[in-house]
Amino acid sequence: MISKARIFIFFLVLTVPSHVSADNPTSVDKGVRTVLRVIDGDTLVLSPNETVRLIGVDTPETRHPKKAVQCFGREASEFTKKMVSGKKVRIEFEEANTFVSHKDRYGRTLGYVFLEDGTLLNAEIIRHGYGHAYTRFPFRYLEEFRGLERQARETSLGLWSACN
Repeated sequence: MISKARIFIFFLVLTVPSHVSADNPTSVDKGVRTVLRVIDGDTLVLSPNETVRLIGVDTPETRHPKKAVQCFGREASEFTKKMVSGKKVRIEFEEANTFVSHKDRYGRTLGYVFLEDGTLLNAEIIRHGYGHAYTRFPFRYLEEFRGLERQARETSLGLWSACN
């Protein structure tokens, strides 16, 4: 007779997601996707038709229904377009967002987007001054993103030179 404990362990083995990265057990890898469209500097549409909000970065608004286009918003959108439009990317989730099914309050998927060469788009936007670290919620790259923002500010890159 099979014990309840053995059945439970067998069930766990079957239900552990195969897309959890071995290098980072807290990340969830959604595989390679194509960028169909860039909505603004921090929001993309990936194939087949999934809107993704980049975790940990906030760029000036260009499409907010209640706000005017903000300083450096168009430049941030253009930067993101040049980086990823039509390209293959890999999306990873933040394990801390599992409880909200990796969605924000607008139904967008929350993710880290990696280019084919391994570059983390979320970080590049901050590194080049097209956005700032969005630290309202904790995430694994928080300190790194704060450091990138500090460097961009200190060297007056992007919005840190153009906007008051």
